[in-house]
Amino acid sequence: MITILLGVLEEGLVYAIMALGVYITYKILDFPDLSVDSTFPMGAAITAIAIILGLPPLLALPISFLAGALAGCVTGLIHVKLKVRDLLSGIIVMTALYSINLRIAGKANLPIFSQETIFDNAFLNRLLPQWLHPYTVALVLAVIVIICKVLLDLYLKTRSGFLLRAVGDNETLVTSLAKDKGSVKILGLAIANGFAALSGSIYCQQKGFFEISMGTGTIVIGLANVIIGTQLFKRIPFVKATSAVIIGSILYKACVSLALSVDRFQIKVKHFVISFPVLASDLKLITAILFLVILVAGNYRKRKGKDSCSN
Repeated sequence: MITILLGVLEEGLVYAIMALGVYITYKILDFPDLSVDSTFPMGAAITAIAIILGLPPLLALPISFLAGALAGCVTGLIHVKLKVRDLLSGIIVMTALYSINLRIAGKANLPIFSQETIFDNAFLNRLLPQWLHPYTVALVLAVIVIICKVLLDLYLKTRSGFLLRAVGDNETLVTSLAKDKGSVKILGLAIANGFAALSGSIYCQQKGFFEISMGTGTIVIGLANVIIGTQLFKRIPFVKATSAVIIGSILYKACVSLALSVDRFQIKVKHFVISFPVLASDLKLITAILFLVILVAGNYRKRKGKDSCSN
């Protein structure tokens, strides 16, 4: 039981970093950025190559973040400067990055099992006592997630952060302040995709490999994390949105893990019972179904709230 809970916590914390980026695009900028599906594996590809070449695994984290930020800038430039629709901009960058990721890694699958990582290295093994070794991954992830959350919170309190919030709410206000709304959007997309690539870098070091399709469905997971967290804690003022997103990521992974632990699902239609087994390969299907349920539940709560207000 402890092993399962630890696994849920670790997976949730890894994707929480990516979800912080999706929070910027989805909640703040109102920008449907699909490039996240490729910046996530790009961070993993860069990390795998960097570690194989002998670079310190810790150094792979900022390198991945900067690479993701660069990809986010490209998405923003296509949208702002070339006047391409937001959704199409993300799709163009996502498609292009698939080939770029293959060029970076050199092949579709690149293992780093025998290499040192931020979770398994001589320094960390000496620093932590033996009884803490089973919890090393969770502890390291918790430290990184807290650092990312604090830095994002601090940034959002700056003048640039307030402008970023304003772009999503009221672009006219930003223009009236003599600021270029396009530049603010590009900056927001850069930060968001930087977080996605950083998450991919950490995921690669945790799992011990890069795989070209590891980013498929990343945006769906990120959106689900954001929606769960913000919906659950929107009426609790002392819980910040970034904290809610992190908790939402862990809860979402717990839901997926619970769904996969069930041997089979049964659906009763009148007098007939339809039963089908649940396999590990059904992960993406379960992810999509859970996301749909979350969206429908969120829309239902909104409609219910509007009906009660009108009455």
